[in-house]
Amino acid sequence: MLFKGLNMSLREQERVCLIGRNGAGKSTLLRLLAGHLEADRGRRVIRPRVSLVYLEQDPVVTGFTTLAHFCKSPLPDGVCAPQHRIAALATDLAVDLQTPCTHASGGELRRAALVRAFAHDPDILLLDEPTNHMDLAGIDWLEERLERYRGAFIMISHDRMLNSRITRTTLWLSAGKLRRAEIGFGGVEAWMEKVWADEDKLAARLNSKLKQELNWLVHGVTARRRRNRGRLRKLADLREERRTALKLEATRHKAKIAINETVHKSQMIMTLDHVGKRFGERVILKDFSFRVHRGDRIGIIGSNGSGKTTLLKLMSGEIAADSGHISRSPALNYVSISQKRDILEPGKTVRDIIADGGDWVEVNGKRKHAAGYLKEFLFDPKLIDTAIDALSGGERSRLLLAREFARPSNMLILDEPTNDLDLETLDLLQEIIMDYAGVVLLVSHDRDFLNRTVTAVIGLTGNGDVRSLTGGYSAWEADLERHPVRAAGSSKSGMFSDSSREVAIRSIAKPERKKLSYKDQRDYDLIPDRLEGLTARSSDLEVQLADPGLYQRDVDAYSKLSEELEKLKQEMARLEDRWLELEALQESFARRL
Repeated sequence: MLFKGLNMSLREQERVCLIGRNGAGKSTLLRLLAGHLEADRGRRVIRPRVSLVYLEQDPVVTGFTTLAHFCKSPLPDGVCAPQHRIAALATDLAVDLQTPCTHASGGELRRAALVRAFAHDPDILLLDEPTNHMDLAGIDWLEERLERYRGAFIMISHDRMLNSRITRTTLWLSAGKLRRAEIGFGGVEAWMEKVWADEDKLAARLNSKLKQELNWLVHGVTARRRRNRGRLRKLADLREERRTALKLEATRHKAKIAINETVHKSQMIMTLDHVGKRFGERVILKDFSFRVHRGDRIGIIGSNGSGKTTLLKLMSGEIAADSGHISRSPALNYVSISQKRDILEPGKTVRDIIADGGDWVEVNGKRKHAAGYLKEFLFDPKLIDTAIDALSGGERSRLLLAREFARPSNMLILDEPTNDLDLETLDLLQEIIMDYAGVVLLVSHDRDFLNRTVTAVIGLTGNGDVRSLTGGYSAWEADLERHPVRAAGSSKSGMFSDSSREVAIRSIAKPERKKLSYKDQRDYDLIPDRLEGLTARSSDLEVQLADPGLYQRDVDAYSKLSEELEKLKQEMARLEDRWLELEALQESFARRL
């Protein structure tokens, strides 16, 4: 049972974000709303003459010959989109309409589905993970288009930055219930924690099984938030270490002194010297040099087709370079997680994937029961004998992460790992990456996730040129504003489309800043101490509220402490987001200097 007795409505021009854990039924709910699935009971009512378009998580192109054939397909009411609108949108999104559907990549299918959806100019848009397989230019385009969209939309997306910028209402599907809040995504975490806290109080009074379930959930999420500040500091330290190491290398290079072999073994994991790679006339890399140090988390960004996966294969040794030289540490042992999910064969069960059909899995030299290990990745242990076919797309991605992270390695290669993941799993993945002792190579179009995890960025332009710098996505974006890269198909974020046509995104030039403003600098300096004080007070309140007799002795005191704790958590969330924003700005200014 996914949900029952569910009620909801959608008003004109509403901008709704639908959230919930993988497997909660989000995609099923959208299919019900779209009329693609019949409910077991209840009814769906849509106002006459209201048009609706549903963008599926994986666009179905069966029966269509070309992308043009797919984009021209009518809605269920028989209405086709105007040809001129399809052509204009295809140009904006660099979609070659003559591409056979059987030869189109995931990114091309996604952009074609967006062309079809917006060409109909519907009153309602239902979008299921619209940013999956989309490059940064495409995500920028989608964000700008949804900001101008005059209809109502409901969107499922793991892209925090996109959600925060364009949504105004949040629907939260959890444990069969649909909750609604008239807040944008920026206030979601504080709202969720309030709901959990309220339900935890009820569970305590009822002394039921719900107490145990919610206790783990509340404290798991709260603990991740408390650790978030420390992880941001750790990431800042790692970026500074990398910046210092690069300066030392530059000094050695100028002095023509060979790197000490001991230092090479302990610090240098991989070197790429003047590497070139091409496929026929298509140049992927030309004269690219880069150094990978122990502990580096490298984000690789670029448009679909620019060569990100090719670069990963070069760095792992799966393919050879055409020119130049790549040297790797002899002890390098990597685990690669691709976006294709090749190992998740139909017919297998969760147990088959996680433990080769057994009961135990070895993680970091320790044996763990498979059911317990699954729980660490937010699975219900009862799902261990569930068929892979019955899992949602997000659950399959999470299972793949659980399987691969159990294998011994000192380098992680993650190709679009955030696709289909819910927000809780993204937080978990962020923790794993930050706690990992080895090197991480990460391909992602999730701007917020890159800001929270990587120490350096490699950006591919699609014409063979490559740019690298220390920092996250915000540092990369700021660097491009100062030193723009111009090539066929450039967008405001410096990314490039699959074809030579320019993605039509307009941006307003802003005056260049060289340092934080007085107010920003003051916030940047004071927030750490403020957060420390709030964390200490929050811990004290949690200890007091954990007293099982407090509620019976003094209900009013219990309520006042609960309210104070809720306000503290909201303020901590606001300060953490503010500090992360300022940290990104500070890094971008440092890079410019």
